[in-house]
Amino acid sequence: MPILAVFYGIIIKMFFIDVEHNPPHVHALYGDYKVSISISNCKIIKGKFPNKAYKLVCEWIEIHRKELLDMWNNQELKKLPPLE
Repeated sequence: MPILAVFYGIIIKMFFIDVEHNPPHVHALYGDYKVSISISNCKIIKGKFPNKAYKLVCEWIEIHRKELLDMWNNQELKKLPPLE
């Protein structure tokens, strides 16, 4: 699963295989926590995440929403800047 960004110990990934499903989402990892988060509304689809880390991921998604949706639709991944 390609890494899109890493910040504050959080790893953001996205991948495309036959088992991936809508809605468009990213996978975030933080320590032992794993979560899938919708790109369009930043709701957790699956998993659990610490609240502070979740808020940081949502802030990052809001900044990069258009790019993330383009990647999902075109299946052309690229690295994105981390949250600073």
